[in-house]
Amino acid sequence: MGKFIKKTTATGVKFDLVANNGEVIATSEVYTSPASCKKGIASVIKNAPIANVEDQTEEGFAKLLNPKFEVYTDKAGEYRFRLTARNGKTIAVSEGYKAKNSCMNGIESVRKNAADAKIVDAE
Repeated sequence: MGKFIKKTTATGVKFDLVANNGEVIATSEVYTSPASCKKGIASVIKNAPIANVEDQTEEGFAKLLNPKFEVYTDKAGEYRFRLTARNGKTIAVSEGYKAKNSCMNGIESVRKNAADAKIVDAE
């Protein structure tokens, strides 16, 4: 079981979804309040299991409805994903992966870990 770790930053509150092995598999934006951060976590829990995968690295990819995981390549050529909610707002993003397969495994890890993850405050 993974966990959502809430952290206070200089400008607000954010969360990381961490897998059992301690690896961060998704990160949020910085929210203005703890309450809005908790809503973001709830949105990941709700949307991750049902989100389709839109592979934007494929030529002529099909645009899918939200919620979805968008797979893309960044300026450094690494694969990344972002999870968007039903309203189209990005609720979590990944780190960069050298291999597309690793990025896809990251998506599956978010799906698996978000469902029953505990919410804890950073130590």
